[in-house]
Amino acid sequence: MRSFWRTVDPSTRSLITALCVAVAVAGMSYGATAVAAGFPLWFPVVLGVLVLAAGSEFLFIGIVAAGGSPLAALCAGLLINARHIGYGLAVPAVLGTGWRGLRDAHLLNDETVAVALAQPTAERGRAAYLACGAGILAVWPGGALLGGLLGNAVPDPGVFGVDAVFPAVLLGLIMPALRDPTVRRGAFAGAALALLTTPLLPPGLPILLSTTAAACAIPQAATR
Repeated sequence: MRSFWRTVDPSTRSLITALCVAVAVAGMSYGATAVAAGFPLWFPVVLGVLVLAAGSEFLFIGIVAAGGSPLAALCAGLLINARHIGYGLAVPAVLGTGWRGLRDAHLLNDETVAVALAQPTAERGRAAYLACGAGILAVWPGGALLGGLLGNAVPDPGVFGVDAVFPAVLLGLIMPALRDPTVRRGAFAGAALALLTTPLLPPGLPILLSTTAAACAIPQAATR
């Protein structure tokens, strides 16, 4: 990790550090929630390492804890994580090909992709992606373990506004790209569709529809 950490500029290092702190706090809440719901301590930790996607993991735990079947929880998690297909298509130079691409795809999530796309070159994008991904891979299951051990002593991260860190960071990272009118139109089309369909559709599906709207709007805007 030290080699690609040195490639990342200081401002991006600070951003990655802040993201990892927020992820660790959220991981503590996740671990405490899972243990309180009756899951053994090892379960959220192992799930955190293997899945590495907070939204789908929280959803899985919530569905099973509410009496739903593990299969239904799995399908819901897969639906939310389907957006990662688009992420992979957005950063092919970062992921690479072959076995290296398959290995590094495990680090694919909202934060790592946004940090990578914000970099000026492919080399720095890959370095930022790996640095952010390695940090999250360490602190997410680590936070889950600590939260599971502490149990009810872990407060809701929403009380401290930690849940607002992620959308705020992602918005800040994509702002420069929104200067392009075609990208801006696509983003607004996707956001509008997501807002309209969120009250009507299951979690995860509005996000998938929004990416479709954005992909359709950008080419149409580019031909005008």
